[in-house]
Amino acid sequence: MNLMIWVWLGAIVAFGIVELLTEGMVSVWFVAGALAALAASMLDAAVGIQMLVFAGVSAAALAVSRPLVRQFWNKPGVPTNADRVIGAVARVTEDVNNERASGAVYVDGKTWTARSAGGEVIPAGARVKIQRIEGVKLLVNLIEQTEVVK
Repeated sequence: MNLMIWVWLGAIVAFGIVELLTEGMVSVWFVAGALAALAASMLDAAVGIQMLVFAGVSAAALAVSRPLVRQFWNKPGVPTNADRVIGAVARVTEDVNNERASGAVYVDGKTWTARSAGGEVIPAGARVKIQRIEGVKLLVNLIEQTEVVK
């Protein structure tokens, strides 16, 4: 049996395993190319022709299917309510102290657990700007501090 038949069978298996182990489509086109090259090998085509068949079919499969795959996989993300608070101004309702793992802010009608993005303690009553979300906590920066009447 022709050695190249085994080479192309190995390539099909290897590219197939890589495809199964990756999240995105990265090697399925090479599986198609290797299948075509295997067929060329079985027809006793020269190794150079087999390589050209592999490259040509892989490129053609990529050119034809990639735009379709992109259309299905690259759906725009739907912003959640949580995404809307990034960049908003909030009022600190409980001192934000990263060392004590405490702090809360009120924004958009909800109270959120908060941590200081810069690490400083932010007293209750201060106004902060929300920088980002990590898990269920807002990371905030102090905008201004106001006197709190108790």
